[in-house]
Amino acid sequence: MKPAILILFTLTLFFQACGQAENSNQTKPGNQVEHPVETKQKDFINESGTSIESRFLLPDDFERVDVQPGSFAEYLRKLPLKPHGSKVKYYDGTVKNNYGVYDAVVDMDIGTRDLQQCADAIMRLRGEFLFQQKQYHKIHFNFTNGFRVDYSKWAGGFRDIVKGNKSNWKRSAPPANTYNDFRNYMDAIFMYAGTLSLSKELDSVDYKDLKIGDIFIQGGSPGHAVIVVDLAIHMKTGDKIYLLAQSYMPAQETQLLKNPMDRDLSPWYQLDLNDKTIETPEWEFKTKDLKRFE
Repeated sequence: MKPAILILFTLTLFFQACGQAENSNQTKPGNQVEHPVETKQKDFINESGTSIESRFLLPDDFERVDVQPGSFAEYLRKLPLKPHGSKVKYYDGTVKNNYGVYDAVVDMDIGTRDLQQCADAIMRLRGEFLFQQKQYHKIHFNFTNGFRVDYSKWAGGFRDIVKGNKSNWKRSAPPANTYNDFRNYMDAIFMYAGTLSLSKELDSVDYKDLKIGDIFIQGGSPGHAVIVVDLAIHMKTGDKIYLLAQSYMPAQETQLLKNPMDRDLSPWYQLDLNDKTIETPEWEFKTKDLKRFE
């Protein structure tokens, strides 16, 4: 699991991770899917596309929903992708075999420690967007123990001091606001936060109101989270389709997921109000698991 300083806090972290411990040979519990079947792929992939928007083509008569310039939705839709056919890599450089799990890999470093797992990758995307927009005061996440960690405090030279299951601030560094400072802040978040803490921070959303940036999340152990990174609508019927991205454990690059529920539509997911569950290649969510940042 993720490293922690003291035993009590280690126990707290254990109960909020994405899934089982790394290299476990036990049967996967809960809603985890072990070996997804390779899905049929229609011609929705533009191999030369370098972003989500340019890589993933739309079915006939669909158009992407409008997004506000400079919004989180636009940021996600324009995420850079590694070249078509790239394999997902774990934090240690090894490759994640693709058992019909993903169609593309987000081009973003994840560091060399087992930190950026499922909920962490979503917090990373949110933090990166706000940092690029220079909205530093909006960057904040909670530890599993409920302690709110504002990036503005971190940039001011304060560091979180963890004692048992409690945290507090102590000024122990000179004020600085470089990208490296931001990445160190995010690593601290990854160490002491996860699906349990993030699920408590987010607001619940009705599935019919799904938007880009929304998150399907189940907090706990096991727990998992995926994020909506694009959305399109049928010009005649009003039907909606969307794309999902995830990281997982052990820490790995963020990936655009295939749709195991509909091989003809994959990687797009149909927003069907009759559905009560959303089956992704490695996890099954309930439609009621949909949440959103404030």
